Amino acid sequence: MKETATTLREHDSAQKPVLYMALELGDKKWRIAFSDGSRTRQVSIPGGDVAALEQALTKAKQRWGLAGATPVLSCYEAGRYGFWLHHYLTNRGVQNVVVDSASIMVDRRARRAKTDRLDADSLVQQLRRWHGGERQVWRVVHVPSAAAEDQRRPQREWERLQRERTQQSNRIRGLLRLHGLDLKVGREFAERLVELRQWDGQALPPRLVAELRREYQRWELVNNQLLALAKERVAEAREGQTSAARQVRQLARLMGVGEHGAWILASEFFSWREFKNRKEVGALAGLVGTPYQSGKMVREQGISKAGNRRVRKLVVELAWCWLRYQPQSALAKWFWARFGEGSGRMRRVGIVAVARKLLVALWRWVAQGLLPEGAVLKPALVPETAVTGKYVLQPATGLRAAH
Repeated sequence: MKETATTLREHDSAQKPVLYMALELGDKKWRIAFSDGSRTRQVSIPGGDVAALEQALTKAKQRWGLAGATPVLSCYEAGRYGFWLHHYLTNRGVQNVVVDSASIMVDRRARRAKTDRLDADSLVQQLRRWHGGERQVWRVVHVPSAAAEDQRRPQREWERLQRERTQQSNRIRGLLRLHGLDLKVGREFAERLVELRQWDGQALPPRLVAELRREYQRWELVNNQLLALAKERVAEAREGQTSAARQVRQLARLMGVGEHGAWILASEFFSWREFKNRKEVGALAGLVGTPYQSGKMVREQGISKAGNRRVRKLVVELAWCWLRYQPQSALAKWFWARFGEGSGRMRRVGIVAVARKLLVALWRWVAQGLLPEGAVLKPALVPETAVTGKYVLQPATGLRAAH
């Protein structure tokens, strides 16, 4: 530890004067640790108060006799505050990095002291090490632009609305089950509710009917929002000129890939990231292996699951669809040749391998125009008249018109 601190002081003294700043972001209070390379000082400000942040930064420079133009290097952990603070700091000329909190090394003792003060002090020390050239001290988050972040909002709203609609539907059916009834929740639910009878032929209790009507009104509101959002997504996929819209059209040309899945891949993955190779593609989706080796003990812990969970879930579903709709592709043939005679467990393991290979193939299709080997394109997309029609969501294959 002493050698590391000595190395840091020697490195800092050899460089031009800089001010290091680490922010521990709480709900009501922010803890800020400043360092000039040899000394450390901490202050607290109200959470979200950027004026107080500017004032603390100015005082720190004055305290250590640093010029107003002295470079400021800062960091904070990714979390509830998102990326607006990063954009604010970089706009003010601060060199900021957003850190993946799960990648920060901590003491593995069963009992260790943990406070905001200790966390801020640890962050500023690791910030000095990272700028000193030690790139393995943590993992830096790739911050999307404001436009790219906004592009992801409709897709994430769709995901949230789907969960809400399912919860409302389960609640309604659960209330009916208490009286031995089952009725699918749909557009005709309100009309069919009055026709329901209990086991003895009596009508449902009036307070239960009133509660069911209120629950159905919430279900109907969420369902209408989903349909409106679906219509907007389909229209944008047809006519949009953004990078994500063009990629959606490119991906949706493949059999087995629908517009819904294409939107997730484009907005969450392909449209705002530049990948250097296939390893980066697999790693960002959390589809790479995690071997464990210690002495004679060697075992595989499964995939890392450290990447984008939405893409990882989707691409596994797409892998099953790929086997069904692209049976003559090289990837499908590889799966059946290797796992076709295996057990159900081996097939589930194999489908993850297919998912990783498929994600790489889709990246090459979008970025380089290389069609996956043996893949078949759709003869045509959904008709243009579908934009004004009704829509339903088919698992892993996207939005299609319901005629």
